[in-house]
Amino acid sequence: MGQSRPEIIAWVSGHVLPHEKDVRAWLSRHGIAADQIDDVVQEAYCRIAALDSVSHIASGRSYLFRTAQNILLEQIRRARVVRIDTVAEIECLNIVDDEPSPERIAAGRLELKQVEKLILALPEKCRKIFVLRRIQGMSQRSIAAMLGVSENTVEAQAARGLRLILTAMTEQTSTRPNGIREFGAKVRIRHGN
Repeated sequence: MGQSRPEIIAWVSGHVLPHEKDVRAWLSRHGIAADQIDDVVQEAYCRIAALDSVSHIASGRSYLFRTAQNILLEQIRRARVVRIDTVAEIECLNIVDDEPSPERIAAGRLELKQVEKLILALPEKCRKIFVLRRIQGMSQRSIAAMLGVSENTVEAQAARGLRLILTAMTEQTSTRPNGIREFGAKVRIRHGN
């Protein structure tokens, strides 16, 4: 049985979000570029938040790490140029190449436009910090110094921005009879909390 979007978002905020720093460090130790780390982490959040239920997940930390690992494997499969040692690893894993369909690419572009609108709808301070931290990949320390706020404020505002976006996305999502999800036309972010 599925859970409500607010329940899932609350669970992600409490059980997954606190482990982002550890996942980033793990990815960095494995030689993943900083911009790719940001992409992997954001994709992991989106996938976890899109689940119909999180009740089957025993450990948010483990699930986040496994999701990040799966995303990396998918990126390796799709890469046009791959190092030779990576090719050997892929062959050992017996991973089948599965390029996304044109429909999935188009749906992804539409979803990206919606997320961009949601980011623009964030409160000004929250939006500025969210963009600097999550999109441009600046460190908390750099953002805090640049904006004259504490690192705790940067961390809190970046997390708030993510929560607001995830909440707005789930409010806009409707399920069609064939199971395809689509975003509604309205963009609304509640500024409470």
